[in-house]
Amino acid sequence: MTVPRLDEATSAAVGKLGEALEWVERARGALYEFHQLSGHADRTLAEAIEDLAAAGHPRSAAQLRRELHGRNVLDGRWTFQIVEEYDELYYQPFVASDERIRTRFTGGRRHVHEARMKAAERDRAGRDRWGLGA
Repeated sequence: MTVPRLDEATSAAVGKLGEALEWVERARGALYEFHQLSGHADRTLAEAIEDLAAAGHPRSAAQLRRELHGRNVLDGRWTFQIVEEYDELYYQPFVASDERIRTRFTGGRRHVHEARMKAAERDRAGRDRWGLGA
């Protein structure tokens, strides 16, 4: 469950790196949510434009199409490009670095620090340190 020869300071540091990766994962999820929300808004805008044209307002529909439909959300980029750039420039190197450090210090095991905390807390409570259930 844990790495016995790993000192507590290293265990804590590797655990902190894992926690940082969890925050990167959350940020990545928020970025994907932003991507999907923006895409949904753009598709809904397209429907509104078509509905305006069908309701007899072609000039207003055309103006909206020119001003908003398919517009970049950042200079020169749609949201999929932002997601791809984040993945390539930050997320993938972060995951690779975390894996390299875990391989070096914990044999690739994840959550070693947390496993040690679990064992210690269960020991103090008089429970089997790795037992199932409560």
